[in-house]
Amino acid sequence: MTRDFRSDFLFATPSFIEGMGRLMDFANALTEYNTSRSTEEADRRATTQDWMAVGDEIRGALATYPSHVGR
Repeated sequence: MTRDFRSDFLFATPSFIEGMGRLMDFANALTEYNTSRSTEEADRRATTQDWMAVGDEIRGALATYPSHVGR
């Protein structure tokens, strides 16, 4: 029951076409970042997402642990 929390939400994820355009973007004009109202909010959101991702990893490990115990 993994929810796949992303810890990289501050970076905008480009589409395939945008990615192709970045090949010729020598001035770095296409780079976008997701924004927050303040640095504190950005930090809080990033920390929350990081811990949610850690929780997903722990849940995944606990779900597969019983199958590895009886070896």
